Amino acid sequence: MKNMRTTLQSTHLESLLLALKKLPGHLAESSYRVPALWSGNTSGTEAVNPAAYFSQIIENILNNQAANSSSPNKGDWKKSAVVYNLFIRLTTAFDHNGDGSIGTDPLECGFRETGTLLKAIALLPYIKKLGANTLYLLPVTEIGSQSKKGSLGSPYAIKNPRKLDPLLNEPALGLSAEFLLKAFVEAAHRLGMHVLLEFVFRTTAIDSSWIKEHPEWFYWLRENNQTKNFGRPDFDQVTLSRIYEMVERREMHNLPAPSEEYRNQFVQQPVTVHEKNGQLMGTTSDSAPCHIASAFSDWPPDDQQPAWSDVTYLKMHNHEAFNYIAYNTIRMYDSALDNPESFNKSLWDEISGIIPWYEEEYHIDGAMIDMGHALPTLLKQGIVQKAREKRADFAFWDENFNPAPDIRDEGFDAVFGSLPFVIHDIVFIRGLLNHLNRTGVALPFFGTGENHNTPRVCFRYPRQEAGRNFSTFIFTLSAVLPAIPFLQSGMELCEWYPVNLGLNFTDEDRALYSPEKLPLFSALGYDWEKSNGLLPLNSYISKILAIRARYLDLLLCGDAGSMTIPYTSEPELFAVKRESGQQSLLFIGNSNLFESRSGYLEFSMEEGELYDLIKEQTCPIKGHRLEVSCKPGECMLFELP
Repeated sequence: MKNMRTTLQSTHLESLLLALKKLPGHLAESSYRVPALWSGNTSGTEAVNPAAYFSQIIENILNNQAANSSSPNKGDWKKSAVVYNLFIRLTTAFDHNGDGSIGTDPLECGFRETGTLLKAIALLPYIKKLGANTLYLLPVTEIGSQSKKGSLGSPYAIKNPRKLDPLLNEPALGLSAEFLLKAFVEAAHRLGMHVLLEFVFRTTAIDSSWIKEHPEWFYWLRENNQTKNFGRPDFDQVTLSRIYEMVERREMHNLPAPSEEYRNQFVQQPVTVHEKNGQLMGTTSDSAPCHIASAFSDWPPDDQQPAWSDVTYLKMHNHEAFNYIAYNTIRMYDSALDNPESFNKSLWDEISGIIPWYEEEYHIDGAMIDMGHALPTLLKQGIVQKAREKRADFAFWDENFNPAPDIRDEGFDAVFGSLPFVIHDIVFIRGLLNHLNRTGVALPFFGTGENHNTPRVCFRYPRQEAGRNFSTFIFTLSAVLPAIPFLQSGMELCEWYPVNLGLNFTDEDRALYSPEKLPLFSALGYDWEKSNGLLPLNSYISKILAIRARYLDLLLCGDAGSMTIPYTSEPELFAVKRESGQQSLLFIGNSNLFESRSGYLEFSMEEGELYDLIKEQTCPIKGHRLEVSCKPGECMLFELP
């Protein structure tokens, strides 16, 4: 079994340092700027020699002796995880030459402005200082080139799941992205941090390297004028209502299918594959031309998310009656597909072997399964079981919104959860927490108000102090829940600009942000230099996470009754009481982002004092009442006697 200590014996990080030191001296004269924040300084930039700059950081990491010491829960590092979510191509992108844009070609010195694994290594000490100990990387795999979305393509258009995106390397070094990922994992482990990768098993690129050898793993469309405008099937309102009712009741037998006209667009196997004008095409057994079907959001069946032009769904089943893409074949599976004879077994076997290969090759510590909610249950269980044969404490996270026992029983350690979908209304937050308090929390969810598919917490308040207030309130509240603190990279900078238009966006939003204007698909970066004109949240985040670490067992308790909502005289002062054993904590936060709020909470004790762990000051209880006053978004946290 590979572990963190084993990886420290490798020489990838030392070899990377040697490659940097061998670079020619003229690089010292090149104009290369980096954010001052990356070095722990204030806002602005620093002009550096890139070779010397990265060499110094790597030397410091190599000299670090903290490996394998990041987890206070020695028995299970996953319980103490604090996550920083890295989309490397975006997170470490920067306008290094100061010309006002982020170029897609390397600079004269051979270093890139788009994000790279070298820059991700350099960012590790910054991330550790924030208080994070777990790195969650969005897909780093090779991207397809056909029907590319945006200037760089979607990271979910996976061309080859065992090859990395070459744009993540630094041409100046002459080292592959594969080499640099090994160095990245080594560096993280030396700093006592864990690394999880996001794996994409439900979809792939429409020019996937699998197509030629395995056309039966894909959905194929007839080549005609009708299929050139292929998109999701349309259902009338009566049928939609019936679909919703059946799925809600888990009545999955004979789910309403799309129209016959829609189904007839798809061809049956066998399909022979050939290349035409640089694109992969197919031919049916009766010599009819066909092509790979592109993807769309399948649930709800009338979802309005933009289509994924460079992505296709993998065909998990080979049942002739279900030879089409729709909600009942790729997520809410009709019960007819439960028959093992319908499983596309060769595809399932290939998918199940990918994570163990990454464990062996890169020594990663865990995985997030993209669209895990859309994978067949038996396949998910097989993926988890096979990966844990190599390492029992390998972490698995599911892109699921409900921290339910059945997800835990599939072997997952955490789910994304539904917090980002209720954060804009304190009434909804109260409803969610009351529900979780009644039912208990079977496994942790991500304590966050955002991820790369949702609006940023600051999105509704761009470039305003209210956005920072909102982030402060949501982050502090999340930190006291039975959740895994989740820092979407850029949130500490009060970033408001969306990464992708996935969930909870409007038609007006979609009109404003084309793929060319979205960082998930094109060359853009964060405002590392000015932090959107606001004071970064770095110090505040570090403080809250340090407090959380002191009360970790209490805050991780997901038992029913461990998370109550006390009455406050001012409705916008939101309170949560956490209890477990002999310990209790009281959170109070002002959900009003524009005005201060004052009010009181009642206690059984007549007189006394409570100490606010955040403000580091005492607050008196007089006449059974704790009087509090909070600025917009401000929070307080008390240990109760």
